Amino acid sequence: MAEGTSAWSPDSWKTKPIKQDVVYDDAGELDTVLSRVTNMPPLVSSPEIDRLREQLKEVAEGRAFLLQGGDCAESFDYCNPLAIEDKLKVLLQMSLVLIWGMRMPIVRIARMAGQYAKPRSSPFEKLSDGSTIMSYRGDNVNSIDPENRRPDPQRLLSAYFHSAATVNYVRLLLAAGFADLHKPEAWDLGYVRNKDIRSDYQNIVNRLTDSLKFMGVIGATETSASSLNTVDLYTSHEALLLDYEQALTRPVPKPLDKQKKRSSYYEPATPPRVPLAPELCDWYNLSAHFIWIGDRTRQLDGAHIEYFRGVKNPVGVKVGPTMEAEELVRVLDILDPLFEPGRVTLITRYGADKIDKFLPAHIAAVQKTEHKPVWCCDPCHGNTTTAPTGHKTRSFDAIMSEITSNMRIHQALGSRLSGIHLELTGEHVTECTGGSQELSHSDLPSNYQTFCDPRLNYEQSLDIAFKIAKDFESERQSSSR
Repeated sequence: MAEGTSAWSPDSWKTKPIKQDVVYDDAGELDTVLSRVTNMPPLVSSPEIDRLREQLKEVAEGRAFLLQGGDCAESFDYCNPLAIEDKLKVLLQMSLVLIWGMRMPIVRIARMAGQYAKPRSSPFEKLSDGSTIMSYRGDNVNSIDPENRRPDPQRLLSAYFHSAATVNYVRLLLAAGFADLHKPEAWDLGYVRNKDIRSDYQNIVNRLTDSLKFMGVIGATETSASSLNTVDLYTSHEALLLDYEQALTRPVPKPLDKQKKRSSYYEPATPPRVPLAPELCDWYNLSAHFIWIGDRTRQLDGAHIEYFRGVKNPVGVKVGPTMEAEELVRVLDILDPLFEPGRVTLITRYGADKIDKFLPAHIAAVQKTEHKPVWCCDPCHGNTTTAPTGHKTRSFDAIMSEITSNMRIHQALGSRLSGIHLELTGEHVTECTGGSQELSHSDLPSNYQTFCDPRLNYEQSLDIAFKIAKDFESERQSSSR
């Protein structure tokens, strides 16, 4: 039987070999926790996921652009109002800049409300005294405290409740007008010190404000108020711990109308009292709108590919230097057998010094198929280094170099970069060097907060949005001549 054509169920991944699995001391306690999660309400709804699928189809077909960003790994401590607000603010400001430069809709996906697990290259780490302890695997597995590294099933339950609280607060903010385009000045974090960037941003705000005032004068805002007062913002995470993902994978009745479209109102997705026949339902992972497979868990015969092929969510796949072009096509064949535009987002992560060697072959291989994925650049993971201070860091220049090389290679091959995937924070941290602040290695200790990988700070994130917007604006102006 061909790859990916056997019968699928939410637990069929258990028949496959698995990478990055977590072994718990008490299997009975794990089962009890998973049973509780299975009977908890979903965190997102299937109509929201369907809406994202439609929007990512627009991205794949060149009519929109994807902005995805957030922490490398969330901490339970990040579930507080200020941290959530700051992350939303920087994503909204970045999307405003991109809309201005690209003149197209921006699909916003946050690495938020579930990004609690972290793959590791080794299950153990060595301390400075020579002793060995279990590696930190993320807040939903164990603690960053070296004294508390035993995997604890109760942390899965904590992950659910912290995700629920985060999602609830995001919904509250958006419903209350947090993203109101009539009040762009309310988005300012007050950290933009560079005069040129501040002038550019203020110019965009002024032009948008003038446009909105004009629309108000002619009455145009009366019919488009919802799109001006709020935005769609979706949640995402790496679906690493499949027991937890399975517990939040729920059946939703298939649409019965001829157009095969579900109604837009919310459809309950708690476990049904009478199980639905497999042919009558679709399966949605309702822990997040978008989930992705990491570079360490995308084996063709592995558990993660098996799980991902059966859910209706749009899914991402990390693509790096170790993936052969033929392997990439086989992954797409398994995850996207119906050739749905935007069903799969290819999140490429090579490194600025390797992208020219690997990306052209990957693009060419996909172009020979009927697949239409979203091509999304992750310029962070492949550009991680260690500073003389001992801090793990990333260079802003290397990050921008990978983005611009990505755009150049796509354009040369008749393809299109259609998204950007960034590890960032809305806080004023000093974890990456460069940018308009011109941070150096000596600046890193001043506010180095990450317990995982280094993140772009607020100003560096805005720098990237401006540079991408200006590049696309120049391309758009050149093509119109």
